[in-house]
Amino acid sequence: MSAETPRKNYKEQAPDMALWQGRIDEEAVPEWARRWHQRVKPYPIQSQPEPGVTLVGLASDEGVRRNHGRTGAAAGPDTIRRALAGQPWNRQQPVYDRTTIICQSGYLEAAQKAYATRIAELMEQQQLPVGLGGGHEIAWASYQGLIRYFQSRPDGQRHRLGIINFDAHFDLRQPDQNGPSSGTPFWQISQYARQHHLPFHYLCLGVSRNSNTRMLFERAQELGVEYRTDSDMTIVHLQELTAGLSRFMEQADHIYLTIDLDAFPAAVAPGVSAPASRGIPLEVAEPLLEQIRDCGKLALIDIAELNPEFDIDQRTSKLAARLIHLLTLQD
Repeated sequence: MSAETPRKNYKEQAPDMALWQGRIDEEAVPEWARRWHQRVKPYPIQSQPEPGVTLVGLASDEGVRRNHGRTGAAAGPDTIRRALAGQPWNRQQPVYDRTTIICQSGYLEAAQKAYATRIAELMEQQQLPVGLGGGHEIAWASYQGLIRYFQSRPDGQRHRLGIINFDAHFDLRQPDQNGPSSGTPFWQISQYARQHHLPFHYLCLGVSRNSNTRMLFERAQELGVEYRTDSDMTIVHLQELTAGLSRFMEQADHIYLTIDLDAFPAAVAPGVSAPASRGIPLEVAEPLLEQIRDCGKLALIDIAELNPEFDIDQRTSKLAARLIHLLTLQD
């Protein structure tokens, strides 16, 4: 059983290594037949770990509830871990499982702060954090973790952060009477950046004109957001998309990549809070993700909005595992 340490308004759960189970292949060269479940280790809290990839969960769908979406994404982190377990091992550096922050009784902000603390700590220890949602409220928590890390460095204010979001939605809503939600994280980031005289450098790929009001497009323009609609995300436009992505990343010192699984077609990703009627095809998304992975600036990754309750044949969790496998690939 996982050890659990209670905290006020949230719970922090130690990694449950029982989730990391799967097939074991008996081959002549065993090291070439390993899978993730044979290699993922609990994060060594009491010692300085070797640099690698570290998984951190934010088990919350409070932001989805506030945003009037269908809830269930709180079960996402452990579901992604199970899907990752059977992926073939693809790395020299280690992968660790650090923790899951669990939102309790609607106290979203407390859970986000706790998650941000863990992200900053991992970055200080030269890890590449991979956040597992949960709703897209993870994005505001991830950003807080990045800012906390940058502020701990002497040159922190000079870091230019580029945010790349694969998403059918801008998530630029202003908070309503329910408070911040899964639809507000990049509005929150924009306001923090303005108040602290930081650049707001945001690219949203896969925006659906059927899922964003005119006001949101106007707000994106006012804030200087770069975006491509889902109808732009085709093989025909891939060369143009690649060039635009390169230009965007050249303007940043560090890249924060966030993936909302509702950016993909409903047939590929049915288990989300708001399934896409069109979405980004994988043959377009994957080359762009490889480009981001290989840019040398990737500081933080998170994946959001997996809702296992609606996930037909585990398609969405398998997609999440595929994308993490791709983004952590080493030759």
